[in-house]
Amino acid sequence: MGLAGPVWLLGGVALALQWALWVLAAALRTEKFYDLAGSGTFILLAHLSLRWGNTQHPRQQVQTGLVTIWGLRLGLFLFLRILKEGRDRRFHGVRDHPGTFFVYWTMQGVWVFITLLPTLLLNLEKREKPLGFWDYLGWSTWAVGFIVEAVADQQKWHFRSNPDNAGKFIQSGLWAYSRHPNYLGEIVLWTGLFVSATSVLREWQYISIVSPLLVWYLLNYVSGIPLLEKAAMKRWGKEAAFQAYLQKTPILWPVGFRQ
Repeated sequence: MGLAGPVWLLGGVALALQWALWVLAAALRTEKFYDLAGSGTFILLAHLSLRWGNTQHPRQQVQTGLVTIWGLRLGLFLFLRILKEGRDRRFHGVRDHPGTFFVYWTMQGVWVFITLLPTLLLNLEKREKPLGFWDYLGWSTWAVGFIVEAVADQQKWHFRSNPDNAGKFIQSGLWAYSRHPNYLGEIVLWTGLFVSATSVLREWQYISIVSPLLVWYLLNYVSGIPLLEKAAMKRWGKEAAFQAYLQKTPILWPVGFRQ
């Protein structure tokens, strides 16, 4: 259990940072840097754990690099998106209530810590093994997820930036195979980082499988798909084209079955 202390300390750093930023966000009554703060906390904790582990094994450096690449891309993308759109529907009725807003920031800190747990354990582990099958499988899985998420985000960005598509819903590109391909990519890439971490995980550390499970659960049942599906039904639910899209396109996994 020697890693437990540093791991919990990193969790404390995640929460402390979110609470400090909540003070600023509540004072300004804005959510515009919420997602950027979350991505930045991922990067900070990954590099802190690498530094605290004080081993700098190639496996740890690659894993930290992948988290950094993901965090920079998604954080900047979401920040630019909210600057363009002005508001985030998740925070309607929230940003003006500091107590509720505090809960959102606290949950972000918990989400960052749990999602990053396999990487934190990997970076703090002193034991080294030669790179092998599980490393390459995990990193390849991460790459697939990262590409899917990035491509889906760019396709939707370009679609919504075209004035001819005003008031329309996207059903082209990856969005023709899944109604939420960006979320599919997110689930896959965090699954990949857990798989690569299993190269050195042992005993109680396998509890970190909660990382991809949490990502899957949140996107499927809490803050991701349910909110977007409800908004889409409200906006396009009576359109025949949208009903046809619902019938032919799986909600998440593009494997031909309905969820």
